[in-house]
Amino acid sequence: MKISIITTTFNSAATIRDTLECISSQDYDDVEHIIVDGGSTDDTLDIVRGFPHVQKIISEKDEGIYDAMNKGITASTGDVIGILNSDDIYADRQVLALIAATFSQPGIMACYADLQFVQRDDIRKVVRTWKAGSYTKRSFYYGWMPPHPTFFVRREVYDRTGVFNNNLQSAADYELILRILLKHAIPAYYINKVIIKMRVGGMSTASFRNRIKANMQDRMAWKINNLSPHPFTLYLKPMRKLGQFFKK
Repeated sequence: MKISIITTTFNSAATIRDTLECISSQDYDDVEHIIVDGGSTDDTLDIVRGFPHVQKIISEKDEGIYDAMNKGITASTGDVIGILNSDDIYADRQVLALIAATFSQPGIMACYADLQFVQRDDIRKVVRTWKAGSYTKRSFYYGWMPPHPTFFVRREVYDRTGVFNNNLQSAADYELILRILLKHAIPAYYINKVIIKMRVGGMSTASFRNRIKANMQDRMAWKINNLSPHPFTLYLKPMRKLGQFFKK
């Protein structure tokens, strides 16, 4: 079973080496690592070229991170597809072997797991832990979302449901998972384990103003899928993050 991992980069020299090393050291061998670069002007591509496990490099101007992810999905040839951001790493060397074992079970079309936020300058220090928990059809209505970097799907899921909606900016990952799990009712398996370490910081959490903008985009994610959240759904979504600070 081939697993395609897509990493998008843009002037990512400060962190990309950690990402590349965590994939090159995986115990699972049938991996296709695709780098989609937005035209970096620092040493990003020089660092990437120093890792022979990288099978494809796409370097050209894009329309944002989700456009770049879509390019990676289109270029991939794996049976299973995952996204690993250029400042994230896998929690250990067995992550992709675990993913392969999960998809070897009958009927598994998608899976997700837990994630730890770590300090940007010291990935050994955990800031908070995102415990996703099991999914049911009512989960999204109570503000639930799984950590997108832990989300893996079979190729045919993208063929059936489509890829990222680049118009939704920071809510594109939320809309994608909402569309796959709720609208199309694709079953998802929960791996009760931390598999990703993510450096803190992000465009949807950088400021209160961005949080308001993200909330508006989250509402649009429901609307374009002809789904109706409860009145409290999208207020619960950011509130659910509070509990992450007590799980380290």
